[in-house]
Amino acid sequence: ILIVGGFFFFRGGSPAVNGNVVSEGGQVLQGETQKVVIGEKNLNYYPNEIKVKAGQPVSISLDSSVTGCLRSFNIKDLGVSKNAKTPSDTINFTPTKKGTFRFACSMGMGYGNIIVK
Repeated sequence: ILIVGGFFFFRGGSPAVNGNVVSEGGQVLQGETQKVVIGEKNLNYYPNEIKVKAGQPVSISLDSSVTGCLRSFNIKDLGVSKNAKTPSDTINFTPTKKGTFRFACSMGMGYGNIIVK
């Protein structure tokens, strides 16, 4: 019972960051700042597709599963580049262009798309 209780205590009940709930597809469900948590799965970003709204601030956190070069997060076409050393080190920007943009680590090994609507 203690082990199961500890699991739920440390894991939490739902994927959320600072009160903003994020779906498994990486889309923000509520809140003014669009907060997204990205992990690492099979040596790539997960989710590897995220959806955000143009003109609204975005805050991306790389959780503790993200390691190595994947912590160096870049969205070249939006001018975003940051080495997020810890999960509390967020990547903050406001997308102004609509479209689909590739995000990747500094080596191009991990990648995905951000869809700005």
